[in-house]
Amino acid sequence: MARGGRHDEGADGVTDSGSGGREVPGPRSAGRYLWWLVVSQRGRVAAGATYGSLWMVGMMLPPYVLSRAIDDGLAPGRMPVLLGWTAVLLGVGVLNAWLAVMRHRTMTRIRMDATFRTVRALVAQTVRLGAALPGKVTAGEVVTIGIGDVVVISKTLTMTGPGVGGVLAYAVVALLLLDVSPLLAGVVLLGVPVLAVLVGPLLGRLQGAQTRYRERQSGLAARLTDLVGGLRVLNGLGGKAVFADRYRHASQALRGEGYRVGAVTSWVQALGIGLPTLFLAAVTWPAARMAAQGTLTVGELVAVYGYAAALVVPVSFFIEGGYDLTRGLVAARRVVRFLALEPAGADRAGKAGADRAGKAGADREAPVVASVLHDPASGVEVVPGQLTALVAARPAESAAVVDRLGRFADSAATWGGVRLDEIAPARLRDRLLVADNEADLFAGTLREVVGGRRDPSEEAIDDAVRTALAEDIVRGLPGGLDAPVEAQGRNLSGGQRQRLRLVRALLADPEVLLAVEPTSAVDAHTEAGIAARLHAARAGRTTVVTSTSPLLLDRADRVYFLVDGTVAAVGGHRELLDEQPGYRRLVSRGEDEDEKGAGTGRRPVGAAEAPVTEEGTR
Repeated sequence: MARGGRHDEGADGVTDSGSGGREVPGPRSAGRYLWWLVVSQRGRVAAGATYGSLWMVGMMLPPYVLSRAIDDGLAPGRMPVLLGWTAVLLGVGVLNAWLAVMRHRTMTRIRMDATFRTVRALVAQTVRLGAALPGKVTAGEVVTIGIGDVVVISKTLTMTGPGVGGVLAYAVVALLLLDVSPLLAGVVLLGVPVLAVLVGPLLGRLQGAQTRYRERQSGLAARLTDLVGGLRVLNGLGGKAVFADRYRHASQALRGEGYRVGAVTSWVQALGIGLPTLFLAAVTWPAARMAAQGTLTVGELVAVYGYAAALVVPVSFFIEGGYDLTRGLVAARRVVRFLALEPAGADRAGKAGADRAGKAGADREAPVVASVLHDPASGVEVVPGQLTALVAARPAESAAVVDRLGRFADSAATWGGVRLDEIAPARLRDRLLVADNEADLFAGTLREVVGGRRDPSEEAIDDAVRTALAEDIVRGLPGGLDAPVEAQGRNLSGGQRQRLRLVRALLADPEVLLAVEPTSAVDAHTEAGIAARLHAARAGRTTVVTSTSPLLLDRADRVYFLVDGTVAAVGGHRELLDEQPGYRRLVSRGEDEDEKGAGTGRRPVGAAEAPVTEEGTR
């Protein structure tokens, strides 16, 4: 999209629209982020914990009821009593089955809510960072966080249900066994802490291994994204095999790290199954000896075995909960790190500007009428209602001026005497648009691609398409405006993509349009037509372009010649040709190369729209 939309907020946190206006924790710890996910749905979590606790405690009741049925009904041969306890056992089983269903449904909703809440936060942060995102985090990292870490975090919240119930069930069993035998109660009370001591070190090792694995995984995903995105260029340069070999080596290193994670995970999972079984044996063995000695009745022996067997479930949940929490902290740490990223310069400038505007944090209003844009760093002054061109031997210098005038870099630039960093970004973006010549094109129909967030009329689209000399694109695609456009315009040539970006910027119809090299990828004939129509279409509106093309500069009302990033001369194109040798050399070089069709990447008529071959050449 055009760079005018890449900064939306400037707030310290990311607003989550689905959480009643609450803000997602920014630069905080992973634990606090998980806690935020819990308190954001505290009612549902409380319900899940209640269902989980009742279900887990309910699992401890059947052994008690069964022991009563044996001792009070079966052993003395009292059939009515046996049938009564049997009915109670059936009722307990039905109730517990219902509790299990409700627990599972509630925990599923908790996990889904946590997933969607994290996804919303990530999307909001991605939009907030905008064009600054690629410079701060790789696309592979964003994908890995959005797919892998989100799922891991949501699964961690499962422990809020059975985890709480497991603690209560553990306490209930200890009390029940205390009535049967203090020795057995002591074994239970001491057994679970021993299990925690045995599993704890493994969970610590797992967290370290999991962190290293995720770091390598995100790096590998980023390399794969770059490889796929640059496949056409790599084919042309003959470097596909080299990059594929690098990816292969990195993949093998990731596999080795995965084996280390798997080794620790296998021990944790093995202990999760084996230790509860050993725990069951440790409780059952002394109970059986006590029953053989006549200290326990048959019913009490059955009850003890049932308690220990049922306690296997909460003990397993303890171990699995620790495993999930370890993985969740690793994933949450990456999410928090992403949410803590700040847009380069702009937000810092916005905060400083807000402080200058007043301790209450009120933002200054943008000028009501068309006003002068001024960049003190370069000396450029953009007069409202004119087409202004910036010329520099190094394109980065003129682009830097646009960044400052567009408030995408920290600067003292002003608009009508008001510093840009004192104006609320949302208000500024409604009136000022920076159109980058490499702005993203998202997948969708041609109409959606050029329409952006607006729903322009057919007449407006036709006018913008005509101004950008893009009629041939509409006619050439099957379906016209309803034809599909692939992500980044992969089914279009470079010149076609650039003209569609210009169409999109024109349809946005900003009060101030700052365009970076809007015609660098088109041929001279197309460029001449765009220059003439752009001047007419933006008549009376403020427009700034960066270019060294004489075809575009000849249409400008005012041209700034920049040397080392500052204004060396200002005037009309022909005036500067006559008075500035440096300007003349820079611009006439473009004229000569237009005639030759070589030298600086500018092509003769018809060359820019040539089809792309399999090797990546035109």
